[in-house]
Amino acid sequence: MKRSWIIIGISMSLILGGMLSASMAADTIKIGFHAPQTGFAASDGKSATIGAELAVEQINAAGGVLDKKLELVVYDDQAKPAQAIPIANKLIGQDKVAVGISGSYSGATRSAAGVFQEAEIPYIAAYAIHPDITRAGNYVFRTSFLGEVEGRAGAKLVGDLLKKKKVVIITLQNDFGKSLAAGFKNAAKKFGVTVINEYQYSIKDRQFGAIVAKVKADKPEAIYASGYFFTAGPLVSQLRAAGVTVPVIGQEGYDSQNFIEIAGKASEGVIITTSLDRDSKVPETRDFITAFEKKAGFKVDMVAASGHTAVKVAAAAIAKAGSTDPAKIRDALAAIKLQVSTGTIQFNALGEVMKAVQVQVVKDGNWHHFAVIDDPDLLKPPAR
Repeated sequence: MKRSWIIIGISMSLILGGMLSASMAADTIKIGFHAPQTGFAASDGKSATIGAELAVEQINAAGGVLDKKLELVVYDDQAKPAQAIPIANKLIGQDKVAVGISGSYSGATRSAAGVFQEAEIPYIAAYAIHPDITRAGNYVFRTSFLGEVEGRAGAKLVGDLLKKKKVVIITLQNDFGKSLAAGFKNAAKKFGVTVINEYQYSIKDRQFGAIVAKVKADKPEAIYASGYFFTAGPLVSQLRAAGVTVPVIGQEGYDSQNFIEIAGKASEGVIITTSLDRDSKVPETRDFITAFEKKAGFKVDMVAASGHTAVKVAAAAIAKAGSTDPAKIRDALAAIKLQVSTGTIQFNALGEVMKAVQVQVVKDGNWHHFAVIDDPDLLKPPAR
């Protein structure tokens, strides 16, 4: 008899525990987030994740969404497409997320986008730039620029703002670099820019002696060089060490204090196109920068702002939908207009963002405002 009561007690505990777990789960709305926590892109993944976590903390402190708290479910994709696919399936099938977000690079994001589209769960690319991401389908959105759009902005920066006409392009051979170079070349003639040579390199390269020698012989007026902070830092250092003093124009891949630390004094004067203005007076941007640097303990970067932006947009869409129904959230995303740390977010028919490009320059060892490129025709993303 005593044993029976023990069994009954255990059974009741399990039932109550399950009910409690279900109740706790019902009290949260899950947002899926994958980013590189390990591997070559771990620094970017860390910033993007902290930015996303900050957004969740801020939203929950303000009362949550639909009277529920947000829960960020994070997985490490190592910036690898093969890792992103099972993660996407897990977020959808096991974790039952309302929205998925990529805080990762284009390869991993492209892979996960197809999985989310097939399941008809809304998915947001925070900063990955490949054009095929949103072409996965109507449940996929992007809160940062396409590579080609940012490349076109780079051509305007070089030819119109800096008045430089003879340019050498140095292209990182991946989705990121190729897209940027294509956009730059597409818009170059419009701004009187002539590309006198283009050189290519691998993401594994850190020694650029051969390219530097060729660039020096070309005698360009400016250099348009794609890369991430860990490739751009050595490249810029070696260009300056060789006596190449012309302006170097980079992009959001440079957008980290890590680039400045790697390149050292050679980073001074480097100009980039990006989505975060460190000197912005817009409250959403200023408040984000202050809160992020307090939470993270290091200086803000573009990927942090992008992770923060994507979560804010997802939460606003859930609130607008008044539901966690995927189709309603998708429709709310398509119609959204929201001021966040990286600008005003609104999407076209393909789920591509339409917003201004920020231009930053390294001055006294920090990123600072240089200009804003806000030409709707130039920056118009494809709609199909």
